[in-house]
Amino acid sequence: MTDNAAAILIREAMNAQRHAYVPYSRFRVGAALLCSDGTIYQGCNIENSSYGAANCAERTAFFKAVYDGHRDFDAIAIVGNHEGTDKYDYCPPCGICRQVMAEFCDGEKFQVILARSETDYRIYPLKEILPFAFTPKNLIGDEG
Repeated sequence: MTDNAAAILIREAMNAQRHAYVPYSRFRVGAALLCSDGTIYQGCNIENSSYGAANCAERTAFFKAVYDGHRDFDAIAIVGNHEGTDKYDYCPPCGICRQVMAEFCDGEKFQVILARSETDYRIYPLKEILPFAFTPKNLIGDEG
């Protein structure tokens, strides 16, 4: 991934973060998911007073993309910070979001971008942040 492509995804994630609904944690997360055809889907975290009913930014982006018929993805950029501050820190996806990524993405090829800014970011292959993932291959067998 080029620096320019990463910066575009990070900017889209920061824009998505503005839509977060976080009345309880005050921690805003934004995600920008890059489909293989170049389409970008944004997502934000959406909290609920029944905490288990909340949804993460990453899953919001994935579910929107899947609803629209996308199944091939290249990368996701994730940003997060507390309301009232401009300071970002690396915001890794939770385990449930990593599992959703594993459902649709090749662990070797799919890139997870954790960003503090458009120029300060880290890129990880999904396999590195979710080793030994349970994938559809576990249910249907590995043909390869």
